[in-house]
Amino acid sequence: MTFPLEHPSLWLILGLGILFGVFLEAGGLGSPRKLVAQLNMRDWTVFKVMFTAIVVAAGALLVSEQVGLLAGAQLKVQTPFYWAMAAGGALLGIGMAVGGYCPGTAVVGLLTGRLDALFFIVGMVGGVLIFANYCDAFQGLFFAGMGNERETLASLSSLPGWLILLGLVALAWAGFHFSAQFESRGDGVIEAKNLTD
Repeated sequence: MTFPLEHPSLWLILGLGILFGVFLEAGGLGSPRKLVAQLNMRDWTVFKVMFTAIVVAAGALLVSEQVGLLAGAQLKVQTPFYWAMAAGGALLGIGMAVGGYCPGTAVVGLLTGRLDALFFIVGMVGGVLIFANYCDAFQGLFFAGMGNERETLASLSSLPGWLILLGLVALAWAGFHFSAQFESRGDGVIEAKNLTD
């Protein structure tokens, strides 16, 4: 097979994606009940997974820069468009609340036999096609609120990377502590083995 997997790194990306999906399913995130429980503030697994991924990625980038494996200039940092990001985030959030899936967990749900995930994916692809056909009408919104090129937390705050990472770790710790309080008030975490529907 050549295209689309002609470049060796694409095989690595595919393998990591499959591994990520396996871990999502093992954690019960292929079930819409997990995401809905997060939105109801009963089960904070989604928050914990996402914040852990952010801290691990930030730490890996910082260490890679410090040991010379990666230069900051090599990273592709997109120019932020704040109004478009807010609108897209709101639409994604509404879709996640209604469907109980995000794009990644919908694929995991479909591959584990959840029919509702198929409808979610069809709706998601339909939304993308509609936007692609009418995106010219949204150009004003898309380019409004444009930030600086290569804008990062470090460039915005003028703080060193290690201090930003320390702040992220502190936020994660506080979030984990705060979420444990919520989980202890209700039914607690929904265990993956108990997700049968």
